[in-house]
Amino acid sequence: MIQIGMVAGEPSGDLLAGRIIQGIRDVQPQIQVSGIGGPQMQQVGLDTWYPMDVLSVFGYVDALKRLPKILQTYYGSLGRWKKTQPDVFVGIDAPDFNLRMEMQLRKQGIPTVQFVGPSIWAWRYERIHKIRQAVSHMLVLFPFEVEIYEKEGIPVTCVGHPLAQNIPLDPDKNEARRRLGLAADAKVLALLPGSRRAEIALLAPRFLQAVQKLQQDHPDLQVVVPMVNAQRETEFNAILQQYPIRHLRLLRQSDQLEQSRPAAWDAMQAADGLLVASGTATLEAMLFKRPMVISYVLSPLMQKLMAWQSGQSKPLTPWIGLPNILAQDFVVPELLQEDATPDKLAKATERALFDLSWADEVTQRFMEIHLQLRLDTPRIAAEKILELAHAR
Repeated sequence: MIQIGMVAGEPSGDLLAGRIIQGIRDVQPQIQVSGIGGPQMQQVGLDTWYPMDVLSVFGYVDALKRLPKILQTYYGSLGRWKKTQPDVFVGIDAPDFNLRMEMQLRKQGIPTVQFVGPSIWAWRYERIHKIRQAVSHMLVLFPFEVEIYEKEGIPVTCVGHPLAQNIPLDPDKNEARRRLGLAADAKVLALLPGSRRAEIALLAPRFLQAVQKLQQDHPDLQVVVPMVNAQRETEFNAILQQYPIRHLRLLRQSDQLEQSRPAAWDAMQAADGLLVASGTATLEAMLFKRPMVISYVLSPLMQKLMAWQSGQSKPLTPWIGLPNILAQDFVVPELLQEDATPDKLAKATERALFDLSWADEVTQRFMEIHLQLRLDTPRIAAEKILELAHAR
């Protein structure tokens, strides 16, 4: 039986990993997968050693607070894998944790796969040297990444993005609205202020104030807000009491009939437009072909820490949102830091909701990107992971 070690540190990585594990099982049913993950990985048979929440940290300050638990998880997992000697180790995203793990395991002769590379094309390109030492094979999501790793002599395969297969090319808005009990003719905004504690704290007040302004002119505007877990919901509700809005519905993952389908997907599919924190959610929104406004805010301390560690005051690309990075263009607006004011967010979101001509243009650009990413990701990734396992 093939033994695979695997680590995912966030809900987005858990979702990706769940599909990869299923892809491996489709090719090789007799496998044992152990490590760190969440509900999606557990559904397809992960033997969970530590909860994924341990690694769901935001930046350096949060990481320092949780450092004792992270170290316990790291050394506990490393020790078990050194003892059990899996046939291959697969790290999904979470590069700070996974690259360190891969470095140590590769020294033990264990092949290592990093699925989802760190964004070296935006921040800290010098990490490429650590990747070369730690990783036997890179599995990247986006075509433009292949050239970067090939140039640096690192084995790499573009597997596309599994979400591009799982999200339909032409999502049915009315079907999602029937599922959520929303009127077909309603104007619906999906609000996604992030999945991390710090994101909720910094973005939710701005997003809710922007909605308050929108509802002054559009009093019937419906708002759906997906919550990744009960803790984020509690934090969001505390802010909602300070900035109440009408016609708001929280979508909880526990309410989903299909537990493998994120609550955010129903929100995106049902919406006319989105106000969303930069991150994986912007890619999902792009695949659902929804016009959006991307926003992000870092605390002054986080800005200084990132600038100190990266040696950069801004990314190497002009964009931070994945839809714009993939398009190499400002297809949708990005309102960051001091530009993320309720007034500016409200104005940009109003266009996303009501400018139908612009929405059609955005939809067309997003369709082109969707087709580029629509590879058989689970199969391609599974074949490469099993190839390395068999070679060992």
